[in-house]
Amino acid sequence: MPAPKGRSNLIYCGIDWAEKHHDVALIDDTGQLLAKRRITDDAAGYRLLLDLLAEYGDAEDAPIPIAIETSRGLLVAALRQGNRKVFAINPMAAARYRDRHGVSRKKSDPGDALVLANILRTDMPMHRPLPADTDLARAIAVLARAQQDATWNRQQIANQLRSLLREYYPAALDAFARWTNGLCRPEALELLKLAPTPSQAARLTRAQLRSALNRAGRSRGIEAEADRLREVFRGDYASQPQLVEDALGKQAFALLRQLEAACLAADELAEAVGESFLQHPDAKVILSFPGLGVQLGARVLAEIGDDRQRFVDARGLKAYAGSAPVTRASGKKHHVGRRMVKNDRLNHAGYLWAFSALRSSPGADAHYRRRREQGDWHAAAQRHLFNRMIGQLYHCLQAGELFDEHIAFPAELATAA
Repeated sequence: MPAPKGRSNLIYCGIDWAEKHHDVALIDDTGQLLAKRRITDDAAGYRLLLDLLAEYGDAEDAPIPIAIETSRGLLVAALRQGNRKVFAINPMAAARYRDRHGVSRKKSDPGDALVLANILRTDMPMHRPLPADTDLARAIAVLARAQQDATWNRQQIANQLRSLLREYYPAALDAFARWTNGLCRPEALELLKLAPTPSQAARLTRAQLRSALNRAGRSRGIEAEADRLREVFRGDYASQPQLVEDALGKQAFALLRQLEAACLAADELAEAVGESFLQHPDAKVILSFPGLGVQLGARVLAEIGDDRQRFVDARGLKAYAGSAPVTRASGKKHHVGRRMVKNDRLNHAGYLWAFSALRSSPGADAHYRRRREQGDWHAAAQRHLFNRMIGQLYHCLQAGELFDEHIAFPAELATAA
């Protein structure tokens, strides 16, 4: 099809992406297919796509909007250059739109690209383009999400190791129970590497225990702690047969290696998150809120971004975070409940944020207690507190103001007084 001489009508682009290749479809505002092409997933394919868009009138001041079923990757990075709007369409929504074009349930990659282009043609105001976040905010998002994943992975491996120790080594669990973070502490890792079975732990001397605590970085109370550990390890516990115990010890040692690597990864990523987050202009506002530290504040910034035009108002952000309730009404039925479709990472960070704010903010604590007195369960009261505080965060970020306890919770503070 020959290239148009001028761009007299609106043009929309849909891309069905895959691992090795991508299918592209261009349509005009009447739904007529202008061009379709398959490109490779490499720099040459990206250049071919950009040349195709330019051929049909794509320009810096009037870019062609693009719909695609992903929000990350090199293809999306290439498309987000300049002022072009890229819409990440949910695959479930795209599947529903596909049914509008036919009931035979046929499916093809070029057909899916055409469906995505038609989504923008008919319902572009109903979908949200990718936010215009700064590179620093996007880098913080990568690090904060990776650190959160590393933390979850560390806890998962620690739970596996704890379940295994319960089968043959309860003395280790009793020895580490009084330590914060338990099995993830350097002392616990060092001692388990030194004695992965209870029979080996029972033979440890005070000197070996002191050396292990020293290698783990402990500097205080080493003598008393070594005596306590020696007494626990030599206590009266049930035991497995020796061959089974040795086999379980080897399994525990393998898990221990994974846990040690997970702890190191989480710590290194946490340090990288702190360095990047403190450089962001919004960090000062976010850290002024009670309950938000560097790591949790970085997670919040990673999910909401720094594009001030991303959310029309605070209600949009609350719905995105899953803190605002959703109403389902039909006929005589009327139900108000929590949202199931939300940003799970932001919702998880909000729960921790609300829980931490109870200790550092009298107004937040009074608000939580008032909700509990009105009949809310703990999770509902926490969610209601998060809903209020994230709305205040939206206002402070828009206005460039720091958190003020007396403005945020005037009624709760007066009631508490």
